[in-house]
Amino acid sequence: MEARAVAKYIRISPRKARQVIDLIRGKDVEEALAILRYTPKKASYFIEKVLRSAIANAENNHDMSKENLYVAKAYVDQGPTLKRYNPRAQGRVDLWRVRTSHITIVVAERKEG
Repeated sequence: MEARAVAKYIRISPRKARQVIDLIRGKDVEEALAILRYTPKKASYFIEKVLRSAIANAENNHDMSKENLYVAKAYVDQGPTLKRYNPRAQGRVDLWRVRTSHITIVVAERKEG
């Protein structure tokens, strides 16, 4: 049995979020929460929220025990890019690309034995 949580349109670059999500893939949820708590990256805050949501979904919707849960799947997809303009000298304009991410975490129970 699996439980999942998704956060969409998070204003962080997918490349930066993937650096953090690679740290927790395959880990027990308690260990993953500890890793995220002490990772000094902006993405760790958002990923921790999604992980806590997935744990709550597992406990409340699927009657799973938190002690047996691990991060089965964790991935970041690219969302839509917001385009912003920055005025420069001599009438020129630079384009800022504000990238967004869709963060998905799936937790599952470890097999006994």
